[in-house]
Amino acid sequence: MASPGRIVLAHGFTQTARSWDTFAALLIDKVPGAEVVAVDLPGHGSAATIRADLWQSADLLTETGGTATYVGYSMGGRVALHAALAHPELVERLVVIGATAGIDDADERASRRRADAQLADHIEDVGVDMFVDEWLAGPLFAGLTPLTAGRDDRLRNIAPALAASLRTTGTGTQAPLWDRLGEIRIPVLVIVGELDSKFCQLGERLVSFLPDAVLAVVPDVGHSVHLEAPAATAEIVSRWLHDRHWAPERRT
Repeated sequence: MASPGRIVLAHGFTQTARSWDTFAALLIDKVPGAEVVAVDLPGHGSAATIRADLWQSADLLTETGGTATYVGYSMGGRVALHAALAHPELVERLVVIGATAGIDDADERASRRRADAQLADHIEDVGVDMFVDEWLAGPLFAGLTPLTAGRDDRLRNIAPALAASLRTTGTGTQAPLWDRLGEIRIPVLVIVGELDSKFCQLGERLVSFLPDAVLAVVPDVGHSVHLEAPAATAEIVSRWLHDRHWAPERRT
């Protein structure tokens, strides 16, 4: 297939650009000629000192990434959706993994915002080491192992920066984008893990709102499909880059 050019990777909360290393190496092998670039989002890794909301994060992401296919996981997926809306001239294709377009209900959104603020305070109180262990012990990451969780990489982050990220880019701070998804006319691949029931439903909903989107469900894994099943996820992305209407068959 023709090279897709640049592929920009945007990580999730508590991760860094290095979290993509295994997946990126597999994708480069499957998509010859592609330039794969992983970016540190504000409050993480080398961007720890940067404070930015989701729209500002999208500006910074596309400023670094330029014209490219954008792949975003969880928080990074939400940033990538904002990027596609704010900079359609730069986002050629979009892959969102375990992501949402926001919380519709205003009361639920306010409740989440308060919870995120409390969690941000907690991060500052207990420090990164304890918080990362608590974070990875949550049910959302039950499919990760000590080998795949990337704990050491997450510990490169610092507590004030992670707390600031939650306060500025947490799901509770996000104005829902559902009514604007029709503006995203580029091809979109939505990836979810079969065992991540909440985001399976959100993935179905994203595809129903996006004009040119397909859903891929990775079997037998949870939320972090690129960590739990990097080879399968890279295969899905590479197949879709070749044919944007392709999606793996769903198991019944």
